[in-house]
Amino acid sequence: MRSATYHRVDVDGHEIFYREAGDPTKPTLLLLHGFPSSSHMFRDLIPLLAECFHLIAPDIPGFGQSEAPARAKFAYTFDNLAGVIQRFIEILGIEQFALYAFDIGAPIGFRIALKYPEWVTAIISQNGNAYEEGLSNIWDPIRRYWADPTETNRDALREIMKPAAIRWQYEHGVSDLPNLSPDGYSLDAFYMARPDAEEIQLDIALDYANNVAMYPKFQAYFRQHQPRFLAIWGDKDPFFLPAGAEAFKRDLPNAEVRFLNTGHFALETHSPDIATAIVNFLL
Repeated sequence: MRSATYHRVDVDGHEIFYREAGDPTKPTLLLLHGFPSSSHMFRDLIPLLAECFHLIAPDIPGFGQSEAPARAKFAYTFDNLAGVIQRFIEILGIEQFALYAFDIGAPIGFRIALKYPEWVTAIISQNGNAYEEGLSNIWDPIRRYWADPTETNRDALREIMKPAAIRWQYEHGVSDLPNLSPDGYSLDAFYMARPDAEEIQLDIALDYANNVAMYPKFQAYFRQHQPRFLAIWGDKDPFFLPAGAEAFKRDLPNAEVRFLNTGHFALETHSPDIATAIVNFLL
């Protein structure tokens, strides 16, 4: 049961791919990946946790092995992405789960927690932001796109979809590059080269403004429901600053905040440390 199995399920007409491992009678941990990744990012973490948890890791629509609906038929907004993952949870019959949310997985997961707080037993945010002080200056070109969504501002973001930029996201902040597998960034670049993938990601980047607009609602959820919370953060992340991790304690005084000496994709180099932190936190 420590190795993942691979599945596809129809979610209201959308084919969603997911990885599953562990004993279904044990507590469920839902793993939500980030940009531009997929559930593949959990390939090292899953075997380390499968003895203790039932693990479910879907590919978000438009990512990885899940269907990428045509943009004319599916608006790539975070509300819609969260709606598909919500229905995925319901179709799989998962009644309660702890949430592991990374990068864009965080605003998706937080939307679900906000709507169904009784579903979520605990939250692990790995470089998953919910506070404006967590956003670095690297977001400035994206902010310009939010403020003025012209083709010029859209085109200015295309470089971050290219293989060199994807690799940089993985390597930045990693102190020992020989320990960083090329598998993650190579697979992400392969997925990004598929037809319409870049346009889908640019649509998602535009709608990210609505996540920032929802930060006060996420924070109100934290204050009201006080979920058990672990923020575990690569402290060299060029996108989401350590201040974003510390900010959770403003609304969740009992939150645990831990920093790792690495970058954005902390699982690529620190899966054992993160697995140990999760076990100690949840069990």
